[in-house]
Amino acid sequence: MERAKVPTARDIMTRTLTTLRPDMPAVDAAELLLKNAISGAPVVDSSGNLLGLLSEFDCLRAVAASDYEMDAHDLAEVVGDLMTRDCHTVSPELDLFGLAHEFVRLHVRRLPVVENGRLLGQVSRRDALRAAVELRRARIARRSDFRAYPEGRDPIPNYPR
Repeated sequence: MERAKVPTARDIMTRTLTTLRPDMPAVDAAELLLKNAISGAPVVDSSGNLLGLLSEFDCLRAVAASDYEMDAHDLAEVVGDLMTRDCHTVSPELDLFGLAHEFVRLHVRRLPVVENGRLLGQVSRRDALRAAVELRRARIARRSDFRAYPEGRDPIPNYPR
């Protein structure tokens, strides 16, 4: 009996992304997030290397800080000033179970898929959930079991159990 293949980040990632540049005006980036109904976007350099992520939260934090300081929101701010630089990324070969652990552990909405510093795509929690449902349906249809991890392999080191 054929077993259901556990998909990897490469299999389920979104490849066509709205990306931002670090020198882009922050207001323009926020408008782009709103226009595309997305909660955040990767920030890349001209070679496609991931520099960080800009989220709605980052944009709102800037607005709140501006209001708190009782001055006009600085329209000269750029994405590079607001983005989160230390963002978590995943390898394109990380499987669905590893992705699920990362989403649970990190409490993030999206994980950039990076190889050699270059942004390949992005996996959202929704992408992972969709793949999990499809995998479950395939397993039920085939009445197969998931292949166990090889002995001694820990997909997420130091994951609280």
